[in-house]
Amino acid sequence: MVNFSDRIKKYRTAKGMSQKEIALEVGIDQAQYSRIESGKVEPTLSSLEKIADALSVQLSDLFNDNIALDINSYDKSALDKIRLVDELDEQEKKSIFNIIDIAISRKRLKDSLTSMVNEVAVCN
Repeated sequence: MVNFSDRIKKYRTAKGMSQKEIALEVGIDQAQYSRIESGKVEPTLSSLEKIADALSVQLSDLFNDNIALDINSYDKSALDKIRLVDELDEQEKKSIFNIIDIAISRKRLKDSLTSMVNEVAVCN
């Protein structure tokens, strides 16, 4: 059987959330949430549904050990995203940083060209 308490913790930490944040969203105190996450307490179905909602995952995801953690990093701050990237293997990190470098270079080129066009327009 899949240990859903471990899955809950993995989702929470991957999303950069604290136990207190989840507990507040679920409507229970942090100590009770901690007992759920540590496997000391069996949560009700209602609590599990609320936890899944707080984590923005499907309830079934908490029980399925065969799926990768689907973390939507779009809502993360830049620092949180960097922390997640830091967990990748070296080749994945290199790929991500190459993409970032390309995006920054394109932005700088676009800004330079826009600036030049604006200067030419002002001179005419």
